Amino acid sequence: MNGSNLSGILQNTYLTKIAIKFLVIIIIFVATVVLSKLTKRFVQRRIDKATIDITQLNFIKHILTGAIYFFGLILIIFQIDYLKTTAISILASSGIVAVIIGFASQQTFANIVSGLFISIFKPFRIGDRVRFIDKDISGIVEDITLRHTILRTFENKHVIVANNLINNEFIENSTIIEEKTCTYLDVGVSYDADLDQAIQIIKEEVMKHQDYYDNRNSAEIQAGVEPVQIKVLGLGESSVRIRAWVWAKDPATGFNMQCDLHKSIKERFDQEGIEFPNPYRTIVLNKNSSNAPIQQLTRTDL
Repeated sequence: MNGSNLSGILQNTYLTKIAIKFLVIIIIFVATVVLSKLTKRFVQRRIDKATIDITQLNFIKHILTGAIYFFGLILIIFQIDYLKTTAISILASSGIVAVIIGFASQQTFANIVSGLFISIFKPFRIGDRVRFIDKDISGIVEDITLRHTILRTFENKHVIVANNLINNEFIENSTIIEEKTCTYLDVGVSYDADLDQAIQIIKEEVMKHQDYYDNRNSAEIQAGVEPVQIKVLGLGESSVRIRAWVWAKDPATGFNMQCDLHKSIKERFDQEGIEFPNPYRTIVLNKNSSNAPIQQLTRTDL
């Protein structure tokens, strides 16, 4: 066997090895993607059939998907000699590299751990209506991933918040215990209006609304507690402020009912002659001198 034949055989062997490794990499990649999709589909079916909170199941789905892709990437790396050698060198190198990697991945691990705590302790769940008080951001929790939480606002925009940042936030959760909510309905009337009549009209309009929710328990009903609490909240410069505590089955229903009641109360007040306060202006003339400037005082309803 001459040198050229030997070289050709070695070259063919080398190309064959490369082709086999390339094929193995493709198989691993396809298997990783398929296994990830099957796992997602399997867990999603459990989520769709679940009658209880799905937050933990959804987080488990993300964990399994991430683990599958991670191990798939490791297998692909070990099929490439250069990457395999580099990976082993990094793992076997001094602690300096480990410290660098630790700092680089600190936020990632913090987000994962925070996401895990959220799924276990459930300060909020998927589908909850929450508000980040410090940021004044409100919306519905759509997803909790390994890295971040996705919030859909009421303008149908999506806010993405890193999980580790959420642990430092004050969160208002409207649905963590129960969904029923109390909405403040504030109405101002003029000082000439009949307060008792205005309060009675507000009570009637609230109670006849289709979404009105009676929050009284049986003992309060027997004791004759008013179904709608209405109080005179304060005396303004030109108005008497009245507040009604209106209950609804959930925050969204409460907001819609509040809008409807503003309209119906306005119409009833117009029919019954209950006057709303109007801003007015008083002009005072200085009588001491005809050339003196005019003093203008403005008074508005606050």
